[in-house]
Amino acid sequence: MELSGSNVLLTGATGGIGSALAARLTAQGARLTLTGRREEALKATADAYGARTVVADLALRPDVVRLAEACADTDVLVANAALPASGDLIDYTEEQLDRALDVNLRAPVLLTRLLAERMTARGRGHIVLVGSISGKAATGSTSLYNATKFGLRGFALALRQELRGTGVGVSLVQPGFVRDAGMFAATGATPPSGIRTVTPRQVADGVVRAVRRDRCEVNVAPLELRLLSAVAGQFPGFAERVQARAGLDGSVRRIVEAQRSHR
Repeated sequence: MELSGSNVLLTGATGGIGSALAARLTAQGARLTLTGRREEALKATADAYGARTVVADLALRPDVVRLAEACADTDVLVANAALPASGDLIDYTEEQLDRALDVNLRAPVLLTRLLAERMTARGRGHIVLVGSISGKAATGSTSLYNATKFGLRGFALALRQELRGTGVGVSLVQPGFVRDAGMFAATGATPPSGIRTVTPRQVADGVVRAVRRDRCEVNVAPLELRLLSAVAGQFPGFAERVQARAGLDGSVRRIVEAQRSHR
């Protein structure tokens, strides 16, 4: 599917990766609608790219429904919004659990459900769900984040099969550690030893590639991380032992602590 002339809805548009996505999609000739819950930040991004805006908090179900109604003509959904949701599970309040699950999993599922119905009726459309390599490999101190990203991956892969033959594609884009912008970069933390990072532009390129080529899964990560996540997905017990011996749990915990101090 070509992005030029298509109506594209981008969630999570006010973050650093969202801005990179907005720039890349605009360069492809998309008619862009940006959404986020911070009106001033959303307007600044929209003004930079000539996009329209819809202010919405994806943790609120009525806002998700309102967003879908306001963007009924969407040809391409890029569901990029997410919360860090890192840290030990017992440190979360019930309200914090709900918000993480709502924003990272329920909102993209519901928004997809509402927009896919209209897309299939037109026989044309594409849905890109931006997940994470954390949707393939579990690590300590990220159980809640892993849960949302594992769930998003399963949803995307199954929905793609459900919509086969309707003219509507579904793609999953999974970045690794992203430098310069986004949740990880904002903490100032360093990735585990031996693991390289990727740029927001590479993530944006992955999204464009997913839409234009109708790719099932695009992993935007260096080779070593893609290999490690593939092994971890197939052999979680083995991966757990390797992570412990390599001290990866300690590295992840330092990243989590950096995220907490940044909030």
